[in-house]
Parts: sequence; C-alpha cells; structure tokens
Amino acid sequence: MPAPYRSIACCISADPASEHVIAEAVALRDASHGELHLVTVVGPAHTSLAGPFSYYSDPPGVLEDRAAEWLAERVARTPGAVPVVLDGYPPRAVCQWAGANGIDLIVAAAHRGFVERTLLGGFASYVAYHAPCPVLLVRPPAVPEGPEAG
Repeated sequence: MPAPYRSIACCISADPASEHVIAEAVALRDASHGELHLVTVVGPAHTSLAGPFSYYSDPPGVLEDRAAEWLAERVARTPGAVPVVLDGYPPRAVCQWAGANGIDLIVAAAHRGFVERTLLGGFASYVAYHAPCPVLLVRPPAVPEGPEAG
C-alpha cells in the first residue's frame, strides 16, 4: 500500500545534507505517486550599521533572484519537482506555507550540533513542533572517525 502523501515539501538549502533529504523525499514521492515541492527560504537581508547609516548586504530582490536560480538548477536534477522560494524566518515560513497549501509531509535535515543550534536556531525542532502535518527529519550518514577513516 503506498504512503498517503499526496503533497510532500522537501526543505533544502545549499548544504550537503540537502542531498540526503532530497533522496528520501523522492523515494517517498515515488512510492506514493504524489507531488514533490523543493522548498528553500530566503531569510531577511543582513544589514551593517555604520554610524547613522545602514547598509544591506544585497539590494532587495537580489537574494530572492539568486535563490530562485539555485533552486531552478536543483529542480532540473529532480524530475517532476516543483520549485518554491519563500521569504522570512525560515521555519515559520515553511510551516505557514505548508498549512496554506495542503502539504501532507515535510521532509527536512536534522544535522546541526548543539553550538550551531544555539547560535543559528533549530530549524528542524521548530518545524517538528509547529508544522501542520507530519515531519520527517533526515540525518546524513555518520562520518567515520579514527584511523580507519583516512
């Protein structure tokens, strides 16, 4: 019996862990013959302050254009996927979009260590607690350590 996922959101970024997330989402989509959305989020533009002036790292729209180009390349390598570029606080944007679009499953990476989660926030934990649908968190394969690894 195929999984009941008519619509799957696969959250990706320019991180190597995204390849494992996409592979899992594609396998689930193929098993359930559903729709696959590759979703990336453009966060707020970074600003620098110098006295009374504020400087943005990129003019408005540039980050979104770069994200759309990057995502289009990724979608081209994932037949049948639909690109989705969101903006805002990434985990909240994904949860709101998923609720508004009837998503049945969100697939995302869970790979940050304690320090990264503390400094950057926990995308996976926010989505797991706030998503309007089930969430599958994919951990990348463990990297071998010790003398056998080299």
